[in-house]
Amino acid sequence: MDRIIKKKKWNAKRILTITIPAAIIVLFIAGYYFTSGKSKLNVDLERITISEVKKGPYKDAIPVNGIVLPVTSIYLDAIEGGRVEEKYVEDGAMMKQGQPILKLSNTNLQLSLVNQETSVYNLLTQMQISRNAAQQNTVNKLNQMTDVESQLTEAERLYKLNKHLYGQKAIGLQEFKISENNYNYLVHKKQLTNQILQQDSASNRRQLEQAKQSYEGSQNALTVMRKKVGDLIVRAPIDGQLTSLDAERGQTKREGDRLGQIDVLSGFKVRVDIDEHYLSRIFTGLTGDFTFANKTYKLKITKVFTQVTNGRFQVDMLFVSETPQGIRRGQTLQILLALSDETTAILVPKGGFYQQTGGNWIFKVNENGTMAYKADIQLGRQNPDYYEVLQGLKPGDKVVTSSYENYGNMQELVLKKP
Repeated sequence: MDRIIKKKKWNAKRILTITIPAAIIVLFIAGYYFTSGKSKLNVDLERITISEVKKGPYKDAIPVNGIVLPVTSIYLDAIEGGRVEEKYVEDGAMMKQGQPILKLSNTNLQLSLVNQETSVYNLLTQMQISRNAAQQNTVNKLNQMTDVESQLTEAERLYKLNKHLYGQKAIGLQEFKISENNYNYLVHKKQLTNQILQQDSASNRRQLEQAKQSYEGSQNALTVMRKKVGDLIVRAPIDGQLTSLDAERGQTKREGDRLGQIDVLSGFKVRVDIDEHYLSRIFTGLTGDFTFANKTYKLKITKVFTQVTNGRFQVDMLFVSETPQGIRRGQTLQILLALSDETTAILVPKGGFYQQTGGNWIFKVNENGTMAYKADIQLGRQNPDYYEVLQGLKPGDKVVTSSYENYGNMQELVLKKP
């Protein structure tokens, strides 16, 4: 008797045919779910820094270093070159104005002084000789004038007498003409002699004036030469402390060489080096703070040196209100220089992330703190502690601010507790 055999609906072949594609679909869905189509990296929470974005006061400031200097320093340069013959004080000595510091010797300069003195004495002697000769010449001219006047007086008397006698027919015409001619001759001679005397006097005055000017010029040159020799003794130009003295006995110094400086100890200033990137933002009146002996002090920029050397320029800053007690010349101060007034801004703490992202994006942590994903941002100003957030983050957001050096091109970070 035949038996009805029931047909099997789920044989092994059919099961495999359905199971394999289903498994592939499940794996695909699971892979998409766990990866969201993005590369992920598991990160230990203890190895990263998570910071909170806040809204608060912001001051645009940069850290700079400054050197404490005397508020006034006067450099000592060799006005004349020479060999160091004597050294009267040592570096660091307190000096009074005019007090000698060292003495230089210069044989050529001293010989020039002797020659100049001799020249002046010779010129003075020659001027005296010329003056005596001029006076003697004037005396001779005056004597000649006296003789002519005496002769003219006699000739005039004789001429008038003969004129009277000739009118009386007491003498002849020839005798009268002789006396008349002689009188006229002496009149002209007196005029000529008087003219010569005036010209001679004027010439003497010009010669004496020229000699006087020449003598005064030589005297001035001698005074300058004596001063140059006097400058071989280097003296303190003002009260203060002698520093940076660079001179030893027997050492040769050329004209213009720096010998040292005098520091006026009435106050201090701070010479600050700043990166040239900030040159357009630095001007007089900006302030900065620094801490000394657990107390904060304020400085103000009073002078900007716009010359850039090795990518940096300098400014001078003075203490505001008070100078720290115990501060010393040459001491280095770490100053926070404010570039703007205090404002309110959205802030993210500074960290190593900036080196890899350039401030264009950041890993933002989700609400439950299990995942951090890339978020585009825009940063603005910065100070030693914070970046100013312009776009992409809001107060309360949490972000990864430590270095991204080991993350490569990862899109998301899976945050794991150790």
